[in-house]
Amino acid sequence: MVDFSRARDRMIASHLSRRGISDPDVLEAMRTVPREAFVDPGFEEFAYEDSALAIGHGQTISQPYIVALMIERAELQPGDIVLEIGTGSGYAAAVLSRIAAHVYTIERHAELAKVAQKRFSDLGYDNIDLRIGDGTAGWPEAGPFDAILVTAGGPGVPYDLKEQLDLGGHLIIPVGSAEEQRLMKITRVNATRFEEQDLGGVRFVPLVGEQGWTRDRTVLHAKARSAMSLPELIADAAEPLPDFDDPAFGCLFDRFADRRLVLLGEATHGTSEFYRARAAITRRLIEAHSFTIVAVEADWPDAAAVDRYVRQRQPAGLQTAFERFPAWMWRNREVVEFVEWLRGHNQRKAEADRTGFYGLDIYNMRGSIAAVLEYLDSTDPEAAAVARERYGCLTPWQNEPSTYGRATLSQGFRDCEKAVVSQCQDLLEQQLQAGRAAGDELLDAAQNARLIASAERYYRIMYYAGPESWNMRDTHMFETLEHVLRTRGPDAKAVVWAHNSHIGDGRHTDMGMARDELNIGQLCRQRFPDETALIGFGTHGGKVAAASNWGSEMEVKPIRPSLDASYERLFHESQVGRFLLDFSRDRVLRQRLLGPKLERFIGVIYRPETERLSHYAYASLPRQFDAFVWFDETTPVKPLGPDSIDEGVPETFPFGL
Repeated sequence: MVDFSRARDRMIASHLSRRGISDPDVLEAMRTVPREAFVDPGFEEFAYEDSALAIGHGQTISQPYIVALMIERAELQPGDIVLEIGTGSGYAAAVLSRIAAHVYTIERHAELAKVAQKRFSDLGYDNIDLRIGDGTAGWPEAGPFDAILVTAGGPGVPYDLKEQLDLGGHLIIPVGSAEEQRLMKITRVNATRFEEQDLGGVRFVPLVGEQGWTRDRTVLHAKARSAMSLPELIADAAEPLPDFDDPAFGCLFDRFADRRLVLLGEATHGTSEFYRARAAITRRLIEAHSFTIVAVEADWPDAAAVDRYVRQRQPAGLQTAFERFPAWMWRNREVVEFVEWLRGHNQRKAEADRTGFYGLDIYNMRGSIAAVLEYLDSTDPEAAAVARERYGCLTPWQNEPSTYGRATLSQGFRDCEKAVVSQCQDLLEQQLQAGRAAGDELLDAAQNARLIASAERYYRIMYYAGPESWNMRDTHMFETLEHVLRTRGPDAKAVVWAHNSHIGDGRHTDMGMARDELNIGQLCRQRFPDETALIGFGTHGGKVAAASNWGSEMEVKPIRPSLDASYERLFHESQVGRFLLDFSRDRVLRQRLLGPKLERFIGVIYRPETERLSHYAYASLPRQFDAFVWFDETTPVKPLGPDSIDEGVPETFPFGL
């Protein structure tokens, strides 16, 4: 008959204290918990040997020294809240429960979880909650945690677990291949910074889950890839892009053709490659996969003029599209070439099957800004200067606190708010009257009525800028997209062209994480969770068409090389010039890219002199997008105008050429 009390004392003295375990709380907890109750029947006599024991389902109960080492390095304090990944027999959770105030533990094998739960109940350990599921996703509703212990080895540190650590909390996890793992201690220093410490070599069973290994441990040649640098992994996973005119370019995106919504981004509003790539992808989705909606980040009336042209509808007068700042964003050769292709495609289709071109933006945001500036120029030039600066920062990634402060304190703004809002409403009403007189079709009329109802609120919010303005704008764009989808029928499928800041899921950027801002990509995923594909675009260098301030002339500006700590620099260092990166196809790479890094955003305003502050924000790229399109070196769009129209550009009606 084994004397388990003496065996526990011997384990403490021989296997723990002699090997450096000194925390009195850990030693007392290990002395208190009966390890023999956590091994399979018939193995009780081996319970206090310093070795791992099989418990079924390919799992083991870890050797006592490793259990003690992990708990000691987690620096537990009485009152702490702890998460354990990999309940197994339940032994480690039981030891943790004798120190911490509460333990949450996750096990993916239902049979093991059931047995462990009974052991906790039999021993009266009532401060342990157990759930069955994917441990790599953690237990977010129970966090944040003072400590997280993972008793299985993964290819990397799961992003979700790091995010569920409290400030100053510690995550203990084995990381590496099946043959070689290192026990890592991850300490959360602040919201975005973590420190790592290598605690030595170990060997654990595989961590299986969304952010771990696959069930059969076949993460693409995992042993070799686990040692690769991030740029090497990117190069290995990158799918090179052919020429834009090569049919193979569009075919690469057939993987997203079963979605109802395909959202295509851009890292700038003035890069030729982004427009040409979106055009090639969209042509393929229209021709081969029956997409009938192209919805763009543009004002409704301007896009409506293009829609009448491409679907050969009755023109509403000689309206010329996209004449206001920033005209080059849509009045460029790249867009005209796509519009001409779309008109030709529609000529071969029945009227009901023709692909439409729709603007998602607030009815006339740019015209309204122009009205504000015109009024302020005549009444308060100083307030007008502040307004120009503020409108240059109508982007969620820019941080110009002095601008917003000055705008709020300016007497000129307070004095003329009512007049400016009234002027904007008058401007909108005049345009709506003109549209009604021209006999616009039902879709235009319904959209106009919806816009006029919310115009006063939007113009007042826009007048003072800030997060509420951004959220109202993107909510409006999403609701417009829904409106168009309903109008075109239950089988309608749409391609959306907008900036990365609009189409990447805002919950996984500084927008959502720090400022409670939302965007179209987030709303699409929430409303159409399995029917949405979000595809971002990026570049390292080259030149871009942009302005220095709102309303100023377009310039061709050099793009500064991407910052060292950014996603863009990692892609540049892959040394692959242009590629598609599908985050669903490479679990190792996706996991290693999950942690927030800097991402660059350039809108119609580019201020390279303050680039880090003005154009970078933290984001988790694989959560923000489903895929990413990369062009290492890019060129500016070709604007249309009297001095810049290249020979061969058609005299397209809506662009007034």
